[in-house]
Amino acid sequence: METASVPQREPSGLPRVQLAVILHGHLPFVRHPEHPQFHEETWLFEAILECYLPLLRIWNEWDRDHLPGRLTFSVSPTLAAMLQDELLLTRFRQYLARLEDLAEREELRAHFEPERRTVAAFHREWLRQQANEFHRWDGQLLPAFRAAARSGRIELITCSATHAILPLLLREPANLRSQLRVAMESHARWAGEEPLGFWLPECAWTPDLEPYLLEAGIRWFLVETHGVLNANPRPRQAIFAPLLTPGGLAVFGRDPASARQVWSRHGGYPGDPRYREFHQDVAHDSEWEYVRPYLHGAAGRAFTGLKFHRVTGEGREKELYQRAQALQAAAEHAAHFLEQRVRLGRAAASLMSRPPLIVAPYDAELFGHWWFEGPEFLDAVVRSNAAQPSGVELVTPSEHLAEFPDLEIAQPAASTWGEEGHLGVWLDDSNAWIQPRLHAASRRFEQLADIYQDLPVTPLTERLLRQAARELLLAQASDWPFLIKLNTAGSYPSRRVNGHLEAFEELAQVLEAPPVTQEPAGLRDLETRHTVFADLDWRQWIRSQDLSSRSA
Repeated sequence: METASVPQREPSGLPRVQLAVILHGHLPFVRHPEHPQFHEETWLFEAILECYLPLLRIWNEWDRDHLPGRLTFSVSPTLAAMLQDELLLTRFRQYLARLEDLAEREELRAHFEPERRTVAAFHREWLRQQANEFHRWDGQLLPAFRAAARSGRIELITCSATHAILPLLLREPANLRSQLRVAMESHARWAGEEPLGFWLPECAWTPDLEPYLLEAGIRWFLVETHGVLNANPRPRQAIFAPLLTPGGLAVFGRDPASARQVWSRHGGYPGDPRYREFHQDVAHDSEWEYVRPYLHGAAGRAFTGLKFHRVTGEGREKELYQRAQALQAAAEHAAHFLEQRVRLGRAAASLMSRPPLIVAPYDAELFGHWWFEGPEFLDAVVRSNAAQPSGVELVTPSEHLAEFPDLEIAQPAASTWGEEGHLGVWLDDSNAWIQPRLHAASRRFEQLADIYQDLPVTPLTERLLRQAARELLLAQASDWPFLIKLNTAGSYPSRRVNGHLEAFEELAQVLEAPPVTQEPAGLRDLETRHTVFADLDWRQWIRSQDLSSRSA
C-alpha cells in the first residue's frame, strides 16, 4: 500500500502522553432483495471499498512491520449484520466489478489527456488493491476485524442494536434494555466475546442511563467534552483522565481540538486543496447513457466512486487530482496532529501526577469515504510516531484503565456531540412526528411481551413476535431522523420509518387477538427483507425484568 512520506523531526524529549483514537463504524440496515439494484445499498459498498478495506490493509501492515500502537474500532450491530449478508456481499462484488470496468474505460477515454489518464490509472490500480484485500478474506470482513483484534492492532467495541439514541428510550425501559442486550449478544456472536467498551450513539448521555449500562456489562464509554467538564463534582483533571461514575462506569471525554483538526472541511485537514474532492464525481462529468450502468439503481446522477479532481480551493475550477501531493499532505498533517497532541499533553502533564490521556473519537467512514486520504493519514500518524518517538503512546481506553485503575468519582453531565451539544437534530420540527409513534409502538410491544410470557407460544406466534421486535428496533434507528433533518436522502428515510412502524402495527394487531392460527399475509416478505438479528428474543421486552419494575 502507498504510504505518505513522513517528514523527519528531532526527538522531543517530551513527557509521556497517551492517545486513544476511536473509530466508530456504523451504517443503518439497508437491504432490498425486492429490487435487482437499490441505490442506498451503495452506502455500504462505498464504506467497504473506501474505508474498511483500506483500514484492514494498514492494520495488517502495522502488524507486519511490528509498529507500536493500537486503536479502538466500534462496529455497530447493523453494520455487522450487513457485512455477513450474502446478498449484499454478492452485490458488492458486482458493484466493485462495475467500478473496475468504469476505471478501465476512463483510462482508455483519457488516452489523449495524459494528466487525466494518470488519475484514471491510479484509480484502476487502487481498485485492484482493494479487490485483492477483499478476496484475501474471501469477502468476510468480520473475521478480518477479529484477526486484527487478536493480533493486538485494535480493540473491538459496539453500540446500541440499531444505533438508537438511548436517552430517548428511557420512557420505555424494556426497549432501552433490549437495544443494549441485543447489541452485546450480537457482538459476542461474531467477535467471540462481549466488548468492554460501548459507543453511545451520538455520544448521547444522561445519568439515568447508568443502571442500564451497568446491567448490560459495559465497563466504559465516552461522552462529548462538556459532559466531562460539567460533571458533578467538576473533575480536577478535566478531559485528560477518565472519570468513574458513582455506579462504577469509566467515562472518557473527547478532545475538541482533535475533532476540529480532523473533522472540519473548513479549517481542518480534509479541506486542504491537495486532497481528493468528494463532491465531484465522474457521473457529473459524463454522458448519461455512458454512466447510467454504473449507478446501482439510482434514478438520477449519483456518485460512481471515481473522482478525478482535488479540493483545489473555494470558488476555483477544480484541478485534477495528484496522488503524490495528496500523500505529502497526509504526511504533513500527521506530523502536525502528533505535534499538537504532544503540546497539549505536555501542558496537561505539568499539572498531573499521571500521564494525560487524549481521546480522539471519529466516525470511521470519515477515513476513506469522506476524506479519501484518511487511512493514509492514520498510517502516517503511527509510522511517524514510531520513526521519531515523541512521547505519544497509542492506546485503547481499556489499556489505559488497566494501567491506571484509580479514577476520580464524578457524575458526567447530560450531553451529546450533536449540534450545539443537545438532541435538537433528532427532535427537530422536520422529524418531530417520529418520537410519539415510536413511544406508542414501544409501549404496545412491552404490553405484548408481558401478555405472551404467560401464554403458549407456537412457532407461528414466535415468528410474529420476533418480526415485530425486529421492525420496532429498525424504526428506532437514529439515522432516519438525522437524514430527514439534513434532507440529503430524499424521501427514503421517511419511508423507512413509516414502513417499519406500519409493519409493526400490522403484526401487533394480529398478536393482540390470540390465539393466532393463520399466518398473516406479508410475514414471509418481511422476514425475507428485514433479516437482521436472526436469533432475536422478544422476551427481552418483558417489563417484569425492567430495572424500574424491580426497584418498585
